[in-house]
This record gives sequence, C-alpha cells and structure tokens, in this order.
Amino acid sequence: MRKGSLYAVAALGALSDVAHAQSSVALYGVVDEGLNYNSNAGGSRLYNLTSGGLQGSRWGLRGREDLGGGLAALFALESGFNASNGKAGQGGLAFGRQALVGLAGDFGTVTLGRQYDALVDSVGAFAAAGQWGTAMSAHAGDIDNFNNSYRANHTVKYRSAAHAGLTFTGTYSLGGVAGDVAANQVWSLGARYGGGPLAFGMAYLNARTPAANAGSLFGNNTSTGTPSAVTSPVYRGFTSANTYQVIGIGAAYAIGAATIGATYSNIRFMHLGAVPGLNAMRYAGTVAFDNAEINVKYQVTPALLLGAAFSYTKGSPVRDTSGASRSGANYLQVAVGADYFLSKRTDVYLAGVHQKASGTDSTGGPAVAAIRALPASNSNRQTMVRVGIRHRF
Repeated sequence: MRKGSLYAVAALGALSDVAHAQSSVALYGVVDEGLNYNSNAGGSRLYNLTSGGLQGSRWGLRGREDLGGGLAALFALESGFNASNGKAGQGGLAFGRQALVGLAGDFGTVTLGRQYDALVDSVGAFAAAGQWGTAMSAHAGDIDNFNNSYRANHTVKYRSAAHAGLTFTGTYSLGGVAGDVAANQVWSLGARYGGGPLAFGMAYLNARTPAANAGSLFGNNTSTGTPSAVTSPVYRGFTSANTYQVIGIGAAYAIGAATIGATYSNIRFMHLGAVPGLNAMRYAGTVAFDNAEINVKYQVTPALLLGAAFSYTKGSPVRDTSGASRSGANYLQVAVGADYFLSKRTDVYLAGVHQKASGTDSTGGPAVAAIRALPASNSNRQTMVRVGIRHRF
C-alpha cells in the first residue's frame, strides 16, 4: 500500500507538470514617454511631457490553456496608463484597452469582451500612425478610428485561421437595450492578406447611436460612458448621428528596404439629430468625409527606420433643420519620423506633424487645425514635434 501510494503521488506530480507546461500566463507592457512641442495650443505655444507616441503606455496579462484536441482557452486583460502622472487611461477603466476571453482552434478564434473592431485589425496598420508616425499622425481627429481611439464593449469577435495568407474578422457588439436589438449595436467585417512583398486589407464598421449615454463606441472610452471622450472639433458637432459608418482599405508593397503604403476611408455620420441633446448646431441629414493617405518607410539599417506620409481629409457640406447648408472642412497633413532601436525592446524616436485646415468644421466656425491627441489650434495651422523613448517588456 505504501509503495502504491508513492507511485500515485509521482503520477499526479507528472500530470501536474504536463498541465503546467500546456498552460501559460504572461505579463507584458509598453512604456512610451516623450517631450512635445505644439506650435499652437489654443493660441499659445506649448511644451509638455506626454505619454503614448508610437504606442499607448500599457500593461497587460495574456494567457492560454491547452484543452486538448487542438482546442485552447485564452484571455487578455490590458490596462492603459499615463506614464507622465501614473493615472489610468481610457477614463479610469480597469482594463480599458482590452478585456476578453475565448476559445481558439483550427476553426479560428472566438472571443468575448471589450475589443478592437475589424477596421483596426484589418486596415489600421497600413497607416503611418500604426507604424512609425505616432498617434499624432492619425487622420484628422482619428475620424476613421484607424488608430483605435475607440473600442467596442459587449463584443463577440471571430477571427479565422490564416488560409494562404488571408484572414477574415467579424465583430458584433450587443447594445443591451430591452426591446430594441439595434440600439447601441456595433458590427464590423474585415479581411487582410499578407504574403511576400504585398499586403492589403479592407473593412467595414457600423455603429448605432455611437455617442448616446452609455453609448456603443464614442462614449465607452470613459468610465461614465458619456460622449465627453469626443473633443475634436473635426467631428464633435456630429455626435448626434444615429449611425457612424466607415469603409476602409489599405495596402503596402515592399521593394527592398523600402515599403510604400496607402489607405483610403469613407466616413459617414448619418441621420444627424437622432440624439437631440448632442445637436446644438441643429444638424440634419448626413455628413461624409473622404480620407486618403500615402506613406513610405525605409529601413536604412537594421536599427534605423525613416518614414514620411501625406494625408488629406475632405468633408462634405452639411445642412441644418432649416435647410441651410454650410461648407465642409478639409484637413491637409504631412508627417515625418525616425525610429532608432537601441535594443530589441527599447527605441528612441523623433516625429513631426504639420496640419492645415480650411472650410467650416463641425462646430459651425472656421475650421481649426486639430492634430490628434493635442489641444486644438485657434488658427488653421498647427505643427507638432515629439522626441520620445519606448520600452517594451
């Protein structure tokens, strides 16, 4: 009996070691901090230290457990923070960047929770802001969400396994409104291909009442769920829309050490006035924006990367409830950047962005330059220069 018990204990120990080897939990993160120069922050020059340039500062946990038969359980919890003052990001949410759990297998991956939409996954990385350009080089106000300013709550997400370099992604976010399945819902579809020197992607995003109280997209970046997260004059006046819709495509082609990329997006704020409390300008109908970007990056050495990008955002005229029409706003933007890797995990970078605005913006006044993540200018021009350091762990 004594010898049998010893054998049993040894067997259980071996099984425990196997189970441990088949499961993993990893702590990871990014600390990105830099010094900014803003040529016009509400009328004055501004020098300040801010968190998040190439990437938002964050820490997270991700885990995976092998369930056998090719099936695995997984989770991710990711929290953003401000390295300048230690405050939590995303309005103080505990895991405001991501919080998800799901299953993965030969069929692909299914996850549930707070997640990125298919537009971010399939197209966002082709823009300069998703590579070397910093968040400040995102399209005016990140109006197309290519730089993931907003996540979707209550989301079911499917991502296919790769087939000859092609993957498909779909998301559906439940609005949670009794008796109205469409209220506050968000859904998206996307596809991405990567093989050899060519890569491309396309996606569609549709969000209902995106800025309503406890809304489905714009409002959920704050702990209260209110639309105060929308501060950019580029589209702050259009958050009364019943529907926010984006169609995006992107592509990149590598030629030796150089990669040329391009993106296009069409953004529509439809049925303006659907949320009366957010319609101070008494807008009606639909306003549309078209954005195009071309960018190039060059790997000078294994440690040094240089990049440049040009983008143009054109807004359509918008009318109010009286039938009067106002001209739309246009934003021309140029970005340049250099990224030098001191090691595999630590790099220093320099980035510059200049934006010029024209026309009439969403607030009803002359359009002012509004580089993403910066206080808006009080004129039609704004220039930003940032020198930063990023460490990943």
